[in-house]
Amino acid sequence: MIIIDNKQLNYFLAIAEEENITKAAEKLHIAQPYLSNQLKKLENELGVKLIIRNTRKFQITDAGKNLQLRAKQMLDLMDLTIDELTNFEEGIYGTITIGAIPTSVNVVLPEIINDFHKTYPKVKFEIRNMTTNLILESLKIGIIEIGIIRTPLNSDMYNFLYLQNQPMIVAASDNLYWSKHKRNIMLTEVSNKPLIVHFRLEHIITEACKNAGFEPNILCKIDDTRSILLLASFGMGVAVMPMDWIDLIPNLNLNYRKINEKSLSTSTALIWIKNRYLSPAARHFLNIFKNNYLRYFKP
Repeated sequence: MIIIDNKQLNYFLAIAEEENITKAAEKLHIAQPYLSNQLKKLENELGVKLIIRNTRKFQITDAGKNLQLRAKQMLDLMDLTIDELTNFEEGIYGTITIGAIPTSVNVVLPEIINDFHKTYPKVKFEIRNMTTNLILESLKIGIIEIGIIRTPLNSDMYNFLYLQNQPMIVAASDNLYWSKHKRNIMLTEVSNKPLIVHFRLEHIITEACKNAGFEPNILCKIDDTRSILLLASFGMGVAVMPMDWIDLIPNLNLNYRKINEKSLSTSTALIWIKNRYLSPAARHFLNIFKNNYLRYFKP
């Protein structure tokens, strides 16, 4: 049986982060030969090479990169568990762990957290910028308790709390395509335009375009919201995006038009795993959200 303790994981993370055993030993306040020996023991225990090292080269192997990710998750989960048990009863202390897509960190969370903090000032937060896929994985293995994502998401594994629907808009540089007096456009007006879209929204945008009678010319699909806005500001194409992204980057050279198409809308959702224990602090957070921000609840 392979047995790895927290000390070994912390040692390995220090080596991986410093990319140098001597510097890692100094950071940990231990002798360099001892740390080298601990790394060798860990590699022997696992039966894999974690780090390639010689006088000129330090490289984390693929196995090492995988352990680096999992070690962080395991240590975070241990800290979370200890914190939950220490403050089990009332939920007035502790830490709420949230994984959030970048747009929600700027648009959704600040007001909600501020309201919660007024009622529970001793509760702390850990908020991590994540992609939707990483949020879902982190929820499954218990690294975070609550995720904040952009719909659509079809899964029976999660409970959902939804914010208000956001209509889709287009963003283009310098009135590149539309008169400055025009506030709304029809979807067909982008039929011959190069489009810049988010990966997660590609499906609903493509379906709406097909229903309007044309195949969209998607020039660029990208995961990073700010990059979508920047590419549009360079005049590369037309960004198709939710309305609440407008203020993510101030003072961009962009003009916005609402799309007159009811099927093109999305919303931000708080999600958590069904039928799994939530810390008292997380339950209080969800209750405040339901009382103050709830649009509707999918049990």
